[in-house]
Amino acid sequence: MVEPEFDVTGVRIGRLMRSLTRAGQVRVRNGRLALLTSYGREIDSAPVEQVHLLGGWPAARDRMLATVNGTAYALRLPVAGRERLLSAVGEARRRTSKITEDRRIVPS
Repeated sequence: MVEPEFDVTGVRIGRLMRSLTRAGQVRVRNGRLALLTSYGREIDSAPVEQVHLLGGWPAARDRMLATVNGTAYALRLPVAGRERLLSAVGEARRRTSKITEDRRIVPS
C-alpha cells in the first residue's frame, strides 16, 4: 500500500453553513486530494490539478477554503498542517505534470 504524501486528522470540514465533520481527515495520495469523515468515508476527492486552495488570512490562520470538483469546503486545521497541505498539493502537482511530460510521445 502506498503511503500518503500528506495525511492529517482532526480537521473540521464544512460546506456553506453546514458542518460535515468535526474530526475529519485530509489526505493527498497518488496525485489526489481526498476529504474523509472521522469514520474514513469519503466526502469528496479529486486530482490535485482540479483542487483550488485558499488560505493564509492573518486573522484566521487555521482556516482554508478548498474547492474540490467545483464544491467549496471550509477546512479548519492546525497552522502547521495548513502549510504542509499547501506544500504537499504543490509537490503532487509537480510530480503529476512531470509524469505527464515523460509520457508524451514526440513524433520523429
